[in-house]
Amino acid sequence: MSFEYEVVKAAGTDSPALNTASPTKIKVVGCGGCGGNAVNTMIESGVGGVEFIAMNTDLQALSQNKAQYKIQIGQKLAGGLGAGGKPEVGEESAKEQQEQIKELLKDSDMVFITAGMGGGTGTGSAPVVAKIARDLGALTVAVVTTPFKFEGKVRMAHAEEGVRKLREEVDSLIAIPNELILKDAEKRLSVPMAFTLINDILRQGVQGISDIITKPGLVNRDFRDVESVMKGQGDAILGIGVGEGDNRAVDAAHNAINNRLLVDTNIDGAKNVLINICGNNDVGIAECNEIAQIITERANPDAVVLWGQVLDESMEDKISVTVIATGFNKSSAAEKTPEIQKVEEQINSDTISIDNFVKIGSRKTPVETAAPVQETKKNDFMTGIFGNDQIYEDDKNHSAASSSASIMSEEKPAEKKDFMSDFTRASKPQSQSSASSLTPPAGFSGGDDYEQPAIWRRNLEGLSRGISIGKK
Repeated sequence: MSFEYEVVKAAGTDSPALNTASPTKIKVVGCGGCGGNAVNTMIESGVGGVEFIAMNTDLQALSQNKAQYKIQIGQKLAGGLGAGGKPEVGEESAKEQQEQIKELLKDSDMVFITAGMGGGTGTGSAPVVAKIARDLGALTVAVVTTPFKFEGKVRMAHAEEGVRKLREEVDSLIAIPNELILKDAEKRLSVPMAFTLINDILRQGVQGISDIITKPGLVNRDFRDVESVMKGQGDAILGIGVGEGDNRAVDAAHNAINNRLLVDTNIDGAKNVLINICGNNDVGIAECNEIAQIITERANPDAVVLWGQVLDESMEDKISVTVIATGFNKSSAAEKTPEIQKVEEQINSDTISIDNFVKIGSRKTPVETAAPVQETKKNDFMTGIFGNDQIYEDDKNHSAASSSASIMSEEKPAEKKDFMSDFTRASKPQSQSSASSLTPPAGFSGGDDYEQPAIWRRNLEGLSRGISIGKK
């Protein structure tokens, strides 16, 4: 079997299955195997009001896809086979058919791109499709997954690079780690069921947004509302929660913002929040208020909040809440500039604790460097923890050293003496008689005998006391 076309409509389909109730043209493009499977799941789940497009280098997989439109990319490059796990093959394959892709997307108001990052076709082609869609003026949103950890570092590296490229081309990006489904999954969860869950997560991400636009509700929202929240916003996060019973509204809201998809992120500080509430005709305005209040309390106080309510009688006693949050402050106060990081690393590497005070000392003492010291720098010797960051000059006639740190300072006037002065003030030059009392006894070999005073070991003059912080 072979496809002798570049763009083919699914059998029996004469026109796109667009919901005439909405003038907004929404298209969902599934790139590669994972993206194509997600498209199939959306079609099987009855996602309406959108047009589906599947593209793949793999002819066999493409032939079984249920999308209205199919594009075999990389006919010359891949020859109907997969991309062999090489994103560059997927990228060039999409570029090979970019005119056909552009033709399909040219009248779109909104384009969803779904793919699994880490492989060849989806990882490479998704950024190409995103660029085409955005250049055509469509609101472009990507909903993608990243690999399981057990799939290896190479695949993860490909995924990270693919996400980076995709982020540069879309208005909003929702990246969902496959790894998260393992946190709640039963040990006997089969591989097919695991991928079914992943496909359904992608489906919910797309449908949670598209339903607000395409389905009528008591609180109606249209494409412009969604565009105002997602246009040019970069990373976005997705939360989905369901509640039932008397406390269904509160439970659904809490489940949405504490969803397993948000394990490593949260909506705190989001500047744009989109809330989709789905339930039967019995959902009350008080319940909608509870849901919105719980979610918006976590967002930025000045956040733009849009919510819609979709009627679905099949929900029976349940309420489903989907939250899309964007507009996070990327210049967080918690982030450190390279300069600050460098200073902190230097301080941390030069800090030692001596009982109840800390001093920042040089890595080598003057004796160990065996070089004349004219003046000290702030980063070379200690400053006290009491806020004294004065730069001291070394007394040319005297040095102070211990086995691990140097304690040096200039002589200070008597009126400024404090309780730390004995630790930080070098002694005045000793008289001949006092200096002789510091001479080690006959037979003392010096060196590394840490039981002896430091002044004997180092043969230094003028140090009134020594502090050993080395061996005991």
